[in-house]
Amino acid sequence: MNYVKSGISFLILITLIISLNTKFGAVPPLGKFFDPDAGFWANAVTSESESLSLEIPGLQNEVTVYFDDRNVPHIFAQNEHDLFMAQGYIVARDRLFQMEMQTYDAAGRLAEIVGPQAIPRDLNTRRMGMAYGAEKAMEAISEDPEIKGILGAYSQGVNALINELSPADYPVEYKILDMSPEQWEPKKTAYLLKNMTRTLAGRHNDVRTSNTLQYFGDDFIEKYFTQKPELNDPIIPPSREWNFEADIPEKPDSLFVPSVSKVIDPFPHPEGIGSNNWVVSGEKTASGYPILANDPHLGLTLPSIWYEMQLSAPGYNSYGVTLQGSPAIIIGFNEQTAWGTTNVGSDVMDWYEIQFRDESQQEYFHDGEWKPTTQRVEEIKVRGEETVLDTVIYTHHGPVFEVETATGEGEPVYHALKWIAHEASNDLRTFYGFNKMENLEDYKEAVSNYTAPAQNFVFADTGGNIALWISGKLPKKWEHQGRTVSDGTDPTYDWQGWIPTDQNPHIINSERGFVSSANQESVAPDYPYYLDDDFAPYERGRRINDLLEEMENITPQDMQNMQMDNFAYNASNIIPEMVAWTDTENLSDTEMEVLEMMRNWDFMMEAELIQPTVYQNWFNQFYYDVFNDEFSSLAAELRYPSRDIFVEVIKREPDMMFLDNINTPEEEALEEIVTASYKEIISRLADAYGDDHENWKWGYLIDNDVDHIANIPGFGAQNLFSSGAAEAINATRGTHGPSWRMVVELGPEVKGWGVYPGGQSGNPGSPIYDDMVEDWRTGQLFELNFMRDEPTDYLYKIEMKSEG
Repeated sequence: MNYVKSGISFLILITLIISLNTKFGAVPPLGKFFDPDAGFWANAVTSESESLSLEIPGLQNEVTVYFDDRNVPHIFAQNEHDLFMAQGYIVARDRLFQMEMQTYDAAGRLAEIVGPQAIPRDLNTRRMGMAYGAEKAMEAISEDPEIKGILGAYSQGVNALINELSPADYPVEYKILDMSPEQWEPKKTAYLLKNMTRTLAGRHNDVRTSNTLQYFGDDFIEKYFTQKPELNDPIIPPSREWNFEADIPEKPDSLFVPSVSKVIDPFPHPEGIGSNNWVVSGEKTASGYPILANDPHLGLTLPSIWYEMQLSAPGYNSYGVTLQGSPAIIIGFNEQTAWGTTNVGSDVMDWYEIQFRDESQQEYFHDGEWKPTTQRVEEIKVRGEETVLDTVIYTHHGPVFEVETATGEGEPVYHALKWIAHEASNDLRTFYGFNKMENLEDYKEAVSNYTAPAQNFVFADTGGNIALWISGKLPKKWEHQGRTVSDGTDPTYDWQGWIPTDQNPHIINSERGFVSSANQESVAPDYPYYLDDDFAPYERGRRINDLLEEMENITPQDMQNMQMDNFAYNASNIIPEMVAWTDTENLSDTEMEVLEMMRNWDFMMEAELIQPTVYQNWFNQFYYDVFNDEFSSLAAELRYPSRDIFVEVIKREPDMMFLDNINTPEEEALEEIVTASYKEIISRLADAYGDDHENWKWGYLIDNDVDHIANIPGFGAQNLFSSGAAEAINATRGTHGPSWRMVVELGPEVKGWGVYPGGQSGNPGSPIYDDMVEDWRTGQLFELNFMRDEPTDYLYKIEMKSEG
């Protein structure tokens, strides 16, 4: 009997040991995870101020990294090889898991670490050609020995950090996911940069516009997508003259009519993947020198997408933020210049309807002949399961997708993707050039090397120059080419080369004393090349220009205040009209009270107010009620008008055809639709949040969350009581918003201010993991400690030297 009991006890012990060291779904191996020496307890940090001396294999000379009172590293090296090697080491020290997660995702490898639930995303990533694009980028980089060497040094530094780590030292996320870091290769940086192209240039409306054209006709397309609002305020002022002869491709005699199909949209982008930037000349500033401001709007995560640091070596001294996994400073300044960026939104993603010869898909018809396809077999490793093999067909356009018809009936159609992310690129050459540039000519040279995603790069220097250059490889297109699905058999629809960099829209030392961009229309209609018909609404851009036009004796604090401006341009245009259109005869006391508040609102999207909440819900419901009955009755997914053109049309045509609800026998008028939508949202808000209007405050309903990069519960910052809106300069909303606010004043000594929603450390157990979130929420920027020489006053330092 004792033997039996002993045997059972032994089996229970073995089972317990195995279970404590086995990962079950999302639950890590609990034995490892709770190990006091190597588990998550080992990641608790009480202070990050211990000076160290390290031996790093591969360094050529000694390097010293000084950490200031905000734990920002300032790297001082004696040569650029060591500078970038140290950068790789330090960034990996604070953000290793983030670096790896971004590149796993960009490479379509998430299933390797999280299992089969990530297979659909990995398949989409591979089928979109992300791996192919990264390979093309590495081909271009390999032809540039200097950039290739920088990437090699950076990778050495990352790997030196990885090689020092024991499992006890791994960031906590590795322990939760029961994984180990892998060696860093230069190709991972290529993936990271291509991932920015996916984020900022991975959207399209080709299929939606094609479907809309076939259902509603040319007049609808002309009114809602070709025409621009009267308040449109393009990035390059209409006064700019173009004194070059454009080489515009020949347009087909008639537009191709594609099949009505479902939309391929594997990575939908919420509104707000954009940014603001502007530069004012010394003529408008108190100091007499230019001031540059930038706040890129991206997904808000912990850790932040950005990492703040300074890089200093002979002939090199730059400060700003970098992307984890990329050498150099991406947005920042040096001793002579400053630069910033916003997204352009040019049409660099086109879809082509393909005609295959037969089911083998080995040949497709193009330019009057059958041409061979190529095949690329993607191997997707899956944690705990067999590898998934996926064969992707490529034409000269790009990868081919099988697409269902809109009704799901009949034979599928095939769409090939032509996308700028597939082009060979060496964008690090541009950012390296920015870091070292001294003047306007250096800036021009740097932007000429840029490929994608297309950016509005702003510039200022201590000599007083200001500039904005719409940069990137922009395909030459005939008017409206690519806004609908193209004919894959006709070479007239192919991209016909690139607009020369000197013909890209740009402006230098603008007569109005400033340059600015906020993702709106790039140029006025007199610019000869077609770029796109789908830019951000004019609202942020116009508000910026309105304010800058009136401002004089501008200070850096004025620019910081302006970044927090919460004025809602769209609300100012439509809410007075909607209030006037509301039938007050049948409103309750509460409805009348709130309506009066809306009547007296100043259109500021402030956290303490309820009017922003009512506006967002009311306008969205009104817009939905106008279009949804027609749009939802159709099998195909259609393209909705942007809010700025809709507002202009509804004010001009109060009896527009879409007002009537086709699902009711009555013919609804504007006043009925507006009043019904108002009553509905007041009722909905009361049901959801109660009758106490205190609970309706915008700061509660803005849903401003800064989630962990891997959505691990407890590692994010939720429910921030924030002001802002998508249409405000302070474009905070939901999980998106200003990811880095920066203001730089040029002059004899360049000065900078900045903040992002996070902290320097990627360790949730560190006191500097999220210590800047509250300052970011309230718009408080830190003065940036830009060191010209190695300091004597610092928090702590790390001294690095080569082994032996």
